[in-house]
Order: sequence, then C-alpha cells, then structure tokens
Amino acid sequence: MKAADKITMSRRGFLGLGLGSTAALGLAACGGSNASDSGEGQAAASGDGAIKVGLICLHDENSTYDLNFINSFKDAMANLGVAEADYLIKTGIPESDACYDAAAELVDAGCTVVFADSFSHEDYMIQAAKEFPNVQFCHATGTKAHTEKLANYHNAFASIYEGRYLAGVAAGLKLKEIADANKLKGATPKMGYVGAYTYAEVISGYTSFFLGAKSIVPEVTMDVTFTGSWYDETAEKEGATKLIDGGADLISQHADSMGAPTACENAGIPNVSYNGSTKDACPKTFIVSSRINWAPYYEYVVNAVKSGSTIDTDWTGTLGTGSVELTEINEAAAAKDTQAKLDEVKAGLEDGSIHVFDVSTFTVDGKAQDSYKADVDTDADYTPDTEVIADGYFHESEFRSAPYFDLKIDGINLLDTKM
Repeated sequence: MKAADKITMSRRGFLGLGLGSTAALGLAACGGSNASDSGEGQAAASGDGAIKVGLICLHDENSTYDLNFINSFKDAMANLGVAEADYLIKTGIPESDACYDAAAELVDAGCTVVFADSFSHEDYMIQAAKEFPNVQFCHATGTKAHTEKLANYHNAFASIYEGRYLAGVAAGLKLKEIADANKLKGATPKMGYVGAYTYAEVISGYTSFFLGAKSIVPEVTMDVTFTGSWYDETAEKEGATKLIDGGADLISQHADSMGAPTACENAGIPNVSYNGSTKDACPKTFIVSSRINWAPYYEYVVNAVKSGSTIDTDWTGTLGTGSVELTEINEAAAAKDTQAKLDEVKAGLEDGSIHVFDVSTFTVDGKAQDSYKADVDTDADYTPDTEVIADGYFHESEFRSAPYFDLKIDGINLLDTKM
C-alpha cells in the first residue's frame, strides 16, 4: 500500500479523569451486537418538539472504543438537557449499507443530528447527507468532509496524539523505574505495541506514545504487531503475548478489546491502555489510559444546530477543549511521582513549549526530517502536496482533523503489516 493511501485511511478513531471501572469498559455484556433498543420507540414517544439526536456505533458496549463514544454521548445529552426519549443509539452497525439504513432510520425517527463513530461509515454517511439535506451528519474520523463540501456533512477528531504522548511519558517513567531496579529483560528498555491496522491514525498513535517514552528513556525501542482488526480479543491477546515473549518490558495498544491488558495482567507486565481504565480487571499492571472525550464535540454540534450556527467542516478537539484526557493514574503500578511529571508535560503541550512531533527528537533511516508532504486533500491521485513540517515540528491534525502522520521513525520495529 502506498504511503499516501495510508494517510487517507485513518479510521478513528479519537488529560483529566476518564472511565475508571470494569463496568465502564463493558467487561460484562451490556447489550447485543444489533441495533440498540434505546432508540426508536423512545423517540417516537416523545412528541414534544425537542431536538432529537442519533448515534451510530460499529460495535457495542463490549468494545472499549464504542463504549467511549456511548458514554460521552450520554454525558453530553445530560449536560444539554436532552431527555432520554430524544436520543437514540444504534450499536453493531457494520461499515456497509447497514450504516446508511441506520442513518435513514434515525432521520425517520425525527433526528436532526446524526453521529457515526467508525472510519468506513463515511461513504454511507455522505450518502445519507446528500439524501437528507436538512439533517446534520457528523462523522469520526473521516477525511472527506472538506472535499465533499456538503453544508450538512462534517468530520471530527481530537489531538489524541498528545494524550498518547503523555501516556508514553508515564510508560517511560515506569521503564526507568524497572531499569533502576535492574529488572529489564534485556540490556535496554523495550516496549511492545498491539495495533489494529497500519493506517495513519494508528501510526500517529504508536509513534507519539513511543516519543513520550523516549523523552524519559532515550534508549528505548518498541516492537509493533498488528491484528488486522479493530476488535479481536483473541488476536490482541496473542499479539501482546508475542511481544512479551519477545522481550517487551511494557505493553500498550490501539485495539478495542481486553485482550492485551489481560495478557499483561497474566504475565505481570505493565500496561498502558486506551479508551478507558482497566484497573478493576488488571489492578497490578494497569498504569494509565488516554482517551478522546467526545462530549465537547457532541455539545458543540447540538448547540450549533439549536442556534442555527455553522458547524466546522473539520473539527479537532484538544487538551484545551477537554477532548483529550488521561484516566486516573493507578498508583499501584505507576512509577513514583508520575502524576507530577504528567502535569508538567501537559502544561508544556498546552503552552506550546513542547511539540509531540518535534523533528529534533526523531530520525527516519538515520536522517532528520525538515520537510514532509502529506495528502491531506485526499485527491483522486493521492498526491502528497501539503507541507506539514514547519517551525521544527510535524503539524498533525491541523490541516484536517483526521491524522496523517505516517512516518516510520527509527527505534520502532514493525513485526508485521496486516491491513
């Protein structure tokens, strides 16, 4: 696959306190894989003229990724004063015509705003937007809103690479603690990372995590394995086990099940999670997790619809908007004074004194990078024509919301490249 293809195929996606319990992660079943029952009947019963809002999810509450969207959605609706009868959640909606059908059903139920949470929902959301011009369709984390130029179709993501970087700092502190105790598996610190696909979003995520750790332990290396799926508990557990057997002192992931955290807990290997805390299930090994808090975006869009304001074509949430968060530190597993260091680094990210993709902190094939052209316009020929390195750093998620960082930096070893 061409590098430019990878730039355009970022899926999702998407630091304060976050989800903190086993229940929050949906470790117990919270519903089936079909459309949720929390929707159409309730909306039909409302009839009070209130705004109605719909959410389309790829999986259900058993996916940490989808659960994060669902919990943020419910929080936002509560903050907005939208009654339960006036919001609908459809779960288990594949990246197929089923997404268009779900969108059309939400419109038929009276929704004037429809959100969807998975990359390949995009074409079906665009189809619905064209058919229903009086409904606003908002999609995470697509790439086509700024080229489709539809007044009622929008993309959104967040600067989660900053959250990943902070989580990497926590990982680096743990690695330093392990090294100081002479308990490293090898001569130098080594991390493992379970990724889903080799899309730009995943590359951006694991690279920012690595750079965060590298800021604490410059000699760190990282092996990355891919599952070829966003949600496959068996594959994720097997991937983490492979990395542990390969000498990893710590594991992180960009995948949606409890597979990797469970493998870490079983092996006694520190773990940095994603989308929510795994502390209850993995009390001895969970350190921290980064996540996108989607509530600020939901609130922004619904308020814009209510007021008749224009909605951004591409919206990127930040630390400042409360869209990028870290869960509470698990003091039982984290290195001493981790929170204080994270507070310091977060302040640097917010005031611009620290940039995640500072080109002075990494090389590609032994060479520093002072220029990189990205295909942020996703033209038909996948022509990379936008300069994204300036002022000494790679400007991620500034030219469009979906990530486009796909450089293969030194120190990160890809074990496989499943797509």
